[in-house]
Amino acid sequence: MSTFLAIVERDLRLGLGAQGAALTTLLFFVLAVSLFPLGVGPEPQLLSRIAPGVIWVAALLAAQLSLDRLFQADHEDGTLDLLAQTPLPLSLVVAAKILAHWLGTGLPLALIAPLLAILLQMDMSALPTLLLALLLGTPSLSLIGAIGAALTLGARRGAILVPLLTLPLLVPVLIFGVGAVEAAAFGLSPKPHLLLLGAFLAGAAVLSPLAGAAAVKLALE
Repeated sequence: MSTFLAIVERDLRLGLGAQGAALTTLLFFVLAVSLFPLGVGPEPQLLSRIAPGVIWVAALLAAQLSLDRLFQADHEDGTLDLLAQTPLPLSLVVAAKILAHWLGTGLPLALIAPLLAILLQMDMSALPTLLLALLLGTPSLSLIGAIGAALTLGARRGAILVPLLTLPLLVPVLIFGVGAVEAAAFGLSPKPHLLLLGAFLAGAAVLSPLAGAAAVKLALE
């Protein structure tokens, strides 16, 4: 457990540092959402209608920005080889790096999203559902993204390949996330959508570290 937490702390510190991508991800998210009122006009009803989709798509794209460096930097300087030789199973090493990625990118995106939803005139009653849906959905973005990052480890143009591999797999997260917020905005129960997000997260939490570890091991051989 101490090794696991040490990896999380190290990756989180690097991600939040001057050379990290956490701030870039957050700024991209804020700017992408903020530009929509300029593009479609300031009509409150229109902004309120498209707000859930805008926020979820922006969060999905923002989470992709730093995924290609999830393993690549450690692979280039040899750190990943050392981590693979620790007593900690490689799947838990991958899980620790995924957790650090979510804490540095996904969690800030989820926390700032309600403020951006207010900017887009979203119904205030749907804000708690938006936050809960993002807290359930953004970990899946990191989990599925880690598989793509591991599969493209050492490949040229990995930054382009990762979104191409992961975005199709993340379509259910986008659909259920937007559906939950829209249901809450129209006075319906968002519970079915949230349960599906939770089920997707549970499955990804089990399978992604194993698949990521297998891909990393293959890249290191």
